[in-house]
Amino acid sequence: MYVGALELDLLLGDVRSLKQKRSLVRPVIAELRRRFEVAAAEAGHNGLYRRALIGVSVVSGDAGQVREVLDACERLVAARPELELLAARHRLLGPEDES
Repeated sequence: MYVGALELDLLLGDVRSLKQKRSLVRPVIAELRRRFEVAAAEAGHNGLYRRALIGVSVVSGDAGQVREVLDACERLVAARPELELLAARHRLLGPEDES
């Protein structure tokens, strides 16, 4: 079994409140969940208006499949014009990793 995690650090466009931030971030998380059947959530920068940290995770029996899904998630977020992807960090845990 392989577990992949993706951390997306985002800069939001013209956002002046946490309510506006949520209105941008929630649809992105919903689309990630719907299109790729992954777990996704806002995972940081909760008190900042113009920053968001989205965490994505996926589980599969194939490491290549995990990488493909996480790469596709990153591309989807990077393609959104209202967001600027500042950093993306990938992690992969597999059977050879100690618990």
